[in-house]
Amino acid sequence: MDTSIVPTLPAVEGFLNQRHRSFIDGSQSSPAHGEGMDIFNPANAQVLAQVELADAAAVDAIVTSAHRAFTSGCWSKLAPAARERILLRFADLVEAHGEELAQLETLNQGKSIHLSRVVEVGASLNYMRYMAGWATKIEGQTLDVSIPMPENARFNAYTRREPAGVVAGIVPWNFPMMIALWKVIPALACGCTVIIKPADETPLTALRLAELAVEAGIPAGVFNVLIGRGAEVGPALVAHPLVNKVSFTGSTAVGKQVGIAALQNMTRFTLELGGKNPMLLLDDADLDKAVAGAIGGGLLNQGQVCAAASRIYVPARHYGRFVEALSAQVSALSVGAGMDATAQVGPLVSKKQQSSVLNYLEIARREGARFVTGDHPVDLPGYFVAPTVLADMQQRMTCIQEEIFGPVLSVVPYDNLEQGLQMVNDSRYGLTASLWSNDLGRVMELIPQIEAGTVWVNNHVPVDPNLPFGGYKQSGMGREFGRSAIEGFTELKSVCITY
Repeated sequence: MDTSIVPTLPAVEGFLNQRHRSFIDGSQSSPAHGEGMDIFNPANAQVLAQVELADAAAVDAIVTSAHRAFTSGCWSKLAPAARERILLRFADLVEAHGEELAQLETLNQGKSIHLSRVVEVGASLNYMRYMAGWATKIEGQTLDVSIPMPENARFNAYTRREPAGVVAGIVPWNFPMMIALWKVIPALACGCTVIIKPADETPLTALRLAELAVEAGIPAGVFNVLIGRGAEVGPALVAHPLVNKVSFTGSTAVGKQVGIAALQNMTRFTLELGGKNPMLLLDDADLDKAVAGAIGGGLLNQGQVCAAASRIYVPARHYGRFVEALSAQVSALSVGAGMDATAQVGPLVSKKQQSSVLNYLEIARREGARFVTGDHPVDLPGYFVAPTVLADMQQRMTCIQEEIFGPVLSVVPYDNLEQGLQMVNDSRYGLTASLWSNDLGRVMELIPQIEAGTVWVNNHVPVDPNLPFGGYKQSGMGREFGRSAIEGFTELKSVCITY
């Protein structure tokens, strides 16, 4: 028996053996037609579970449920402290079922069980508890005004934040549980009701979260999950006239379609989109720390991270040594199933994503990239791609310009800092970037010049619930986390009283 394989909990087995449906009005509800779809385990390409798909006609039922719950006031009119207590109880239940949720996420998405435990569950718990506290801290302002008429009148003017209403949260497949909660918890803290549309490939943890939410005391209809093919039910959800806010995380191409559709009803929207994120090493950078940062920031979750470091700019005089050190460590990483506690690199989420990454690598080969490591197939049954380091890269190459979303690190030399900065900003994306240096003066000069929503220094990829997250350029519109999330799920109302 292989003792490195984490044994699957009976609760997980029981959940996987159910045939799952959309979660509407507090329970899983059978769709009108009940077309089935297989959910696959990325580690072995075998069927993991089955779901029944809602169609576009079923979207109206789920939106109507959320709208009914919102207008009833069963959630929005609760005292803020009551909402906070229920959301904290929800977090306690997620913690109590943490191993179950982590295993579901690993089996469904493919990521390391360690990552599921620490990030999908652990980081999500921190986020849930932090954001639950905002329920009692939503605030407006009192304002002095200089209105000249009517003569001798006095005025009391203030602003108040009110819940946006029905929120459609569209969630990607790379961090299905965590990103769902990024949308659910602040929306609920504000008094909204929520419909989560998980990615086609990874619906399981969203459904389990909805069950735990009801157990925590969140009323029926307040937290719903729509299971259906994104290409069919996604447009119907975004275009529904009773949806008041859309929060989308995913590719830039799909995000543009979501934004255009939302505008038809003037539905508010936030888009957290793709990235092609640079690391810029300065002359004094600690190369050992930068190598570790490139691996941690670039290969986390097999590179399936919107903020992942994927293009690395190194001073020419350090280039050879950096590439050699990076490749040596990347080539030593162990590849295996996410439930294998010894594996450091797991499978990609799907056969489709595996094919996409392999296609990018073939383009890199044709364009003249040098495969320092990773130029070989992985002899395992699932959707694996060997972690790859590409050298001899040029700025116009496809793998420098396009988001690959896989375990691929591209390294580019630069001759002077002006050239390096120009290459860092030479992208249609602007989600994140990192600087590697201990020269505080130069770092502080560079930070305002980098076109990215987040800039890390001597690190790459950590996020915090209190730190706004979002992108410049085609990496999105709006911000998540902290006060920014609260602003995104509320409408601002001005009040002016004459007396």
